[in-house]
Amino acid sequence: MDTNGSTTLTMRHWAPDDRPRERLMAKGASALSDAELIAILIGSGSREESAVDLARRILGKANHSLAELGKLTLAELTQFKGMGEAKSVNLLAALELSRRRRMAEVRERQNIRSSKDVFDFFCEKIGDLNYEEFWALYLTRSNQIILADKLGEGGFNSTVVDPKKLFVRALHHHASCLIVAHNHPSGNLSPSNEDIRITRKLVATGKNLDLPVLDHIIVTSAGYYSFADEGILGGE
Repeated sequence: MDTNGSTTLTMRHWAPDDRPRERLMAKGASALSDAELIAILIGSGSREESAVDLARRILGKANHSLAELGKLTLAELTQFKGMGEAKSVNLLAALELSRRRRMAEVRERQNIRSSKDVFDFFCEKIGDLNYEEFWALYLTRSNQIILADKLGEGGFNSTVVDPKKLFVRALHHHASCLIVAHNHPSGNLSPSNEDIRITRKLVATGKNLDLPVLDHIIVTSAGYYSFADEGILGGE
């Protein structure tokens, strides 16, 4: 019995074609749908639905997007019938491991070669947040990462950045150049007037200090905006 008093259906009681664990062992993880993989983490459903059906309902809440699924909180997951704290914690732990794996893969490629590299570095770190954070990457002359530095955080649509703090810390870490990035929780990739203003200010200050700001990246879970790629870095 689960905490709601209904009988749970463990995977060993499912029909042979509805056993994702066995399908994974027979065909490999890549052969399973997102719902089937989530069902393995959940482990059981209820009398009314299988773990796969429960997983499909959860994915529906997240618009069938794993990126959106990663934004669900423990409280939101436990609101689903059949999802107690233990199942919800298992799912959140798996999603966090996925984020950390992606970050580890990016860290192995320490050279920044393009705006996409910057996006890959920050997407799992700030792409899913529901508030803004502002970060800097301090780089060597060969664009190797010295340090990723969080400089500020704010509300849903704003954060405060202190240019003096940015450049003092960049000089302290002996950076030759830097890239700044922040997220837009709304998912809107268009830069705001304030984004443009602060970018111009940072680029101008960097030129005066011979510490160039190579790019400013706006990050969301679905994509990114690069001031350099768009040709407006510093307002050119």
